[in-house]
Amino acid sequence: MDLELLQSTAQSLLEHPRAVGVFWAIVKIGTGFVLGRLAGPGLVQLLGQQSDAHQSMLIQRLTFYVVLGLFTASALSELGVDLSILLGAAGILTVALGFASQTSASNIISGLFLLGEKPFGVGDIVRVGTTTGEVIAIDLLSVKLRTFDNLFVRIPNETMIKAEITNLQRFPIRRFDLQMGVAYKEDLDRVREVLQTVADEHPLSLDEPAPMILFTGFADSSINFQFSVWALSDNFLEIRTQIPLAVKAAFDEHNIEIPFPHRTLYTGSETTPMPVRIDSKPPPSRPSDAASGTSA
Repeated sequence: MDLELLQSTAQSLLEHPRAVGVFWAIVKIGTGFVLGRLAGPGLVQLLGQQSDAHQSMLIQRLTFYVVLGLFTASALSELGVDLSILLGAAGILTVALGFASQTSASNIISGLFLLGEKPFGVGDIVRVGTTTGEVIAIDLLSVKLRTFDNLFVRIPNETMIKAEITNLQRFPIRRFDLQMGVAYKEDLDRVREVLQTVADEHPLSLDEPAPMILFTGFADSSINFQFSVWALSDNFLEIRTQIPLAVKAAFDEHNIEIPFPHRTLYTGSETTPMPVRIDSKPPPSRPSDAASGTSA
């Protein structure tokens, strides 16, 4: 009895024009949602290697919203909504939102410039100001970074356009520069030979471009050099840690001194040397110290 009542109720609803319109509107919105999810990855796969991770992400999202919007508009027409009135209202709303959200519009436009310029992509290591991290997402409003200590950083696209951005992985190789100094008594040719041996024997140091040993100046307590070695970008952090350790071990092995700051007191050529007296007796206690000890 209940089944018959349910069937009759469903039949009466399907015969009602309004119910039929609602039914087809729901079907169209659901179809648009599914097709939007499938069309984005399909379009990216069709483009193949012509799009990078950043472009693929934006293509998928844009395709999803376009397909869903078209099916939603068709669903509204099924419900009898006049789309011309809806479009007019949407235009007025867009103008109002444009004045109210100038920052968001600026970020969207900046995001389009980033998409065209491609200074970096998803997965690159970049430095923006004092923040360094891996790019995990590039959206229309902002760029998301994950720092090396696993922090999430969101930077607006407008800031990315105005800021100085350093892409640490744009090129396949990088150079590590080690600033160092040796004592004035050392043989500089021997120092160069030891440093060259360190570069030649290190497995991550590249032969081409060749390592460089550059003289940088005479300091107060040392003769300074810049020791530069090239490595693959993926190996940069390892060689940055290992090269200073290798240089220290090589200098210790060849008795090359890495000096600490020295200070020399010079009183002039016409004066006698300053006397130095070593007194092993403790200094006598002052009356004030005895008085303070008594009062305690």
